[in-house]
Amino acid sequence: MEGNGNPARHAVALGAMAQDLSLGEAATALGVSVDTLRRWDRTGRLKTRRDPRNRRLVPASEIQRLSGRPERHRTGTPRSARNRFPGTVRSVDADGVMALVEVEAGPFLVTAAITRDSVEELGLAPGVAATAVVKATSVMIERD
Repeated sequence: MEGNGNPARHAVALGAMAQDLSLGEAATALGVSVDTLRRWDRTGRLKTRRDPRNRRLVPASEIQRLSGRPERHRTGTPRSARNRFPGTVRSVDADGVMALVEVEAGPFLVTAAITRDSVEELGLAPGVAATAVVKATSVMIERD
């Protein structure tokens, strides 16, 4: 196996990646050796540029192209949940300490089971603008 381990283990978040990476940083991000990157540069498989001290720099776009991994969308917030569905509260059904809140987000309906206290604190009621934020450890995909 060429390289120094599992590339997924060395994945670098491209959104946080500098415009240009050193050869060592690029090798780590791709899970290959620096020698491999030098060889790829000589053969034209990798596009690099040189800094004023003649060191190779690898553009982040080259890491993206060679990694084969799609760039993940960013949350746009200081929170980790990426799945955000802005919409309008369609219904609130509170019973005891819990409540079911249904949010109409475009063509989708998202139902959340939250505490009654949260409903009151957020001022959730039909017609109120709200965003359903989903952080799931289990998501199922189905096809027709």
